[in-house]
Amino acid sequence: MSTYLVKNAKIVNEGEIFEGDVLIENEFIKEIAEKISPKSSDCIIVDAEGNYLIPGAIDDQVHFREPGLTQKATIETESKAAVAGGVTTFIDQPNTVPNAVTQELLEQKYQIAATTSYANYSFMMGGTNDNLEEVLKTNPRNVAGIKLFLGSSTGNMLVDNQETLEKIFSSTKMLIAVHCEDEATIKANLEKYKEEYGDDIPMKFHHLIRSEEACYISSSKAIELAKKTGARLHVFHLSTAKEMDLFTNKIPLEKKKITAEVCVHHLWFTNEDYETKGSLIKWNPAVKTANDREALWDALLDDRIDVIATDHAPHTLEEKTNPYTSCPSGAPLVQHSVVAMFEAHLRGKISVEKIVEKMCHNPAKIFNIEKRGFIKEGYYADLAIVNTHLPWVVKKENLLYKCGWSPLEGTNFKSRVTHTFINGKLVFQNGKVKNIKAGQRLLFERDF
Repeated sequence: MSTYLVKNAKIVNEGEIFEGDVLIENEFIKEIAEKISPKSSDCIIVDAEGNYLIPGAIDDQVHFREPGLTQKATIETESKAAVAGGVTTFIDQPNTVPNAVTQELLEQKYQIAATTSYANYSFMMGGTNDNLEEVLKTNPRNVAGIKLFLGSSTGNMLVDNQETLEKIFSSTKMLIAVHCEDEATIKANLEKYKEEYGDDIPMKFHHLIRSEEACYISSSKAIELAKKTGARLHVFHLSTAKEMDLFTNKIPLEKKKITAEVCVHHLWFTNEDYETKGSLIKWNPAVKTANDREALWDALLDDRIDVIATDHAPHTLEEKTNPYTSCPSGAPLVQHSVVAMFEAHLRGKISVEKIVEKMCHNPAKIFNIEKRGFIKEGYYADLAIVNTHLPWVVKKENLLYKCGWSPLEGTNFKSRVTHTFINGKLVFQNGKVKNIKAGQRLLFERDF
């Protein structure tokens, strides 16, 4: 039995910040009050005075690369990085090797995480052009949802058969998460640039190849299909101003059947950064213009966009030095997402309450995660303490990603995650991740 008492914290929960104490017993939050006295001599006190206590962030889109791509990352290494960044829960995508497109292959990923994950975990079931029967076997109680790639990305899981798409959308009540980029548009754009540059296309053209139009065509079609079939749709990593017109803030999140996510890199970088960062910020969908970035911020703040995530997707530095056409897209971010958003807060872009809403509360609501994402009595004690007056610089020496690099290297952050609790265990403290693999498989409260 472990008992912790977090004292004098600025507790952030459901749109409010209030000073108080939180008592943790075993896996759960036992009590929240203005003042709590230790109940026993073995109660460990953590003084959080002046610091924020937030629910641990829930990253609804990561690629931890296991099985099959473990030269890039593993569930163990990346969940360790997540915990160091105040991310207590992740939902991993199916484009591993082999792709998680049968129930047996999906379950194998859960078995790996059960013994190696520092953070709480769930894995998406992958849809393809020919695995509808397997998709429909997915258990809504212990699997986050169904993932469809409507544009090809790492792992070649492109679903481009319209009849199959309609069947998946109309046959399952589970949340369907989509990567939206139109393949025909991208191919035509790529050929145009290859004619001029061959395989070594300058990276600054990436956002013109995987263009605004490619994103809009695909996401608008997915939304149209969801409306037609009544499917529960969640659109991952939006990147353009044009797509923002597809989403609404006119109804509360709990009543939305179509929800939206933005990733940290699309809120942080613009196409001008290709000049200095090059392939290190090559993502799919691409980082686009300053106007797109501003539109994403506007939509995030007015609640057309519901979630902030990372699309954490590491590759080796060697792979990232390849010419454009063979250079993979994706980069690691999960260790730095929370502090990046707190940096945005300190620059006046977003409130702390809104950060918690978009990174903690809303993912829990959208996926119907049981007893996580909030600071409430009876909920799992997944918590992070953030100090906004403890500057540091992102360097190779303080990275926990297996790939050993970050597009944020050299960035000065004013905020730092000092403590992370996972299921009531203090797993990260003052720069060190303890050897406590406390992660649990997520369960979901669904009535189907």
